[in-house]
Amino acid sequence: MTFAQELNRLRSVTDATYADALARFGERTVMELTALVGYYTMVAMTLNAHEILARRRGAGVRTATTPVTMNDSLNAAPQPPAATPITGWDCHAHLFGPYDCFPLAPQRSYTPPEAVEAQYLAMLARLGLSHGVLVHPSAYGEDFSLLLHALASRPQLRGVIVANKGMDLDWSSLRACGVRAARFSHRSGAGANFAGSASLDDLHALAPRLADAGLHAELWTDCQVLPDIAEQLRQMPVPVVIDHTGGFDVAAGVDAAGFRCLLSLVESGHVWSSCVPTATCWPCKTSPWADLFTARCSRQIRSAWSGGTDWPHLRVTPEPDTSALLALFKDWTGDKELVHKILVTNPTALYD
Repeated sequence: MTFAQELNRLRSVTDATYADALARFGERTVMELTALVGYYTMVAMTLNAHEILARRRGAGVRTATTPVTMNDSLNAAPQPPAATPITGWDCHAHLFGPYDCFPLAPQRSYTPPEAVEAQYLAMLARLGLSHGVLVHPSAYGEDFSLLLHALASRPQLRGVIVANKGMDLDWSSLRACGVRAARFSHRSGAGANFAGSASLDDLHALAPRLADAGLHAELWTDCQVLPDIAEQLRQMPVPVVIDHTGGFDVAAGVDAAGFRCLLSLVESGHVWSSCVPTATCWPCKTSPWADLFTARCSRQIRSAWSGGTDWPHLRVTPEPDTSALLALFKDWTGDKELVHKILVTNPTALYD
């Protein structure tokens, strides 16, 4: 199914999909499958060109509201699966591997252990979340094969790519494949922006193209530099999601300039933020800071915040328990309506 979908959508298939089909069916069957898809595409084109089924229906001339598609020529063809009911979104996660099918880029800043699609879907199921957003890792450079493979086979997933201004991309086609945003990095400190990441300059250059394709931008930044670029973000022609909750400094407290700037941006309605409750930026439940954070965010969080696990939690030791973190998050909000806004309503507006 994935092979046929990619062949029709992308006019080709990714290396990983081809290798998977070859391993499952052998070279002869894969060649026959390719020919079969091509044959029925040709049949559909013939029916469209000559309006054969339209006349059989008594329509006389086919119109744009009654298109003839491949399914018209294949009455027994299986219909697409019904849309998965949305019980919640994980708005920030990454996949790595398997590396024999999806090798990392030679030039990269880190080498993570494998974290594959099946493991991620199992984690979503444990959390009771139906949908997920996969963020393309910089360790894969400009190779989107793994991300597009996952999106083609799992309709409940959406994607975020990393793109620079030098890449020639068909943004509308990427959106049709399930991509909803491009991610950029602008972080403080030497070496903070990984090899393979895209810059704030890239965001400025690509923002009009993202807007034309109905996509948004995501920005990995921190509260140290956020005040310096706040006005630029307000003027962007696309919504901007600041992920990792702006990388705020817990020790600095809620009155720090960077954190107050984050709240101000979110309150504007043009900038969103994704809460990623890992041990790196969230205090323990017993900290008095937790109550202050909840109080300060209560006004803005309803309309422009979403939640993400940051699975598989790279460089976080010990590895956090996602179920416990989700329970802590729900406890902090203390409001079922608010939880639904953050996990369902808000992310659905961005990614569905």
